[in-house]
Amino acid sequence: MQLSDFDFDLPEELIATRPARPRSSARLLVADGASIHDQVVTDLVNWLRPGDRLVLNDTRVIPARLSGIRRRTSAQGETEAKIEVTLLEPRADGTWAALVKPLKKIKEGEEVRFSDELTASLESKEDGQGHLRFNLSGDDFDAALNVAGAMPLPPYIAAKRPADAQDHDDYQTVWARNTGAVAAPTASLHFDDALLALLRAKGVEFSHVTLHVGAGTFLPVKVDDITTHKMHGEWGQVSQAVVDEITATKAAGGRVIPVGTTALRLIETAAQDGELKAYEGVTDIFIYPGFEFHVADALMTNFHLPKSTLMMLVAALVGHDRILDIYDHAIAAKYRFFSYGDASLLIPPPRK
Repeated sequence: MQLSDFDFDLPEELIATRPARPRSSARLLVADGASIHDQVVTDLVNWLRPGDRLVLNDTRVIPARLSGIRRRTSAQGETEAKIEVTLLEPRADGTWAALVKPLKKIKEGEEVRFSDELTASLESKEDGQGHLRFNLSGDDFDAALNVAGAMPLPPYIAAKRPADAQDHDDYQTVWARNTGAVAAPTASLHFDDALLALLRAKGVEFSHVTLHVGAGTFLPVKVDDITTHKMHGEWGQVSQAVVDEITATKAAGGRVIPVGTTALRLIETAAQDGELKAYEGVTDIFIYPGFEFHVADALMTNFHLPKSTLMMLVAALVGHDRILDIYDHAIAAKYRFFSYGDASLLIPPPRK
């Protein structure tokens, strides 16, 4: 399949820059087999059955975007320059891989000050990234980062407005607990405590997995033949307890429904040989039409970018032509798109 097969025209005004409030008041497009229903997220309780299981990604987003000052002393005196940093992931040697702008201007060994408490020195450069060593670690680092850092909003939002204090709440799920993501599992942002209580009362069950979403989730596909695209890697974990829960749900006739593409990619990674097993490690699974699903029976997800790997994933689940029809409906009905936008519940026909 070609990259152009996953393209569509999206009006700029449908790109959401703030989420709905309350979270569960966002719109929900339900694509059930051949039908489409316009709902709101709180209606999810009417589409799930007792014994269904939602799989939730419990990663916690760090405030990974930092603005700092680089000071340099030369024969001409002391100069200052602004440095913008987006943390990507911690490395085994204790440094952080980061996008640094401008990377060419900063020299190895130079220090950048982000606040009175938080500084970092550039140890090396590799593949367009900087490796930063911070002056703090552990809980001290986390506390200082929470003060100095801003939420790493997606590029299409950051281009319209800077992150602010409200995003510290908006860009975090209510069940976030395992720190490490630099992008949110955005379908999960639609859930609040009231909706969770309604679903529990209905008899819906929950399992938590962890996939630390990386900045690579926003990387564009640059090849025409999508089968040659190389996916980015992200660390994830599926516990044996979750395997047992999902296995029991399947055996009882319940459906397993990941909330978000990250949760789906992780559980399908853990079942690549056809049987779901406990998993811990980096996944770079690429799901596009023709993929054989072993675990997911449906998917709750947001509306995705044209020509993105996420668009290919949802096409794999419900069919290429079907997903384009769903997106045509969403655009005509003025659903809000991308990370802070509305949601969809995609229910394909049962697998044979």
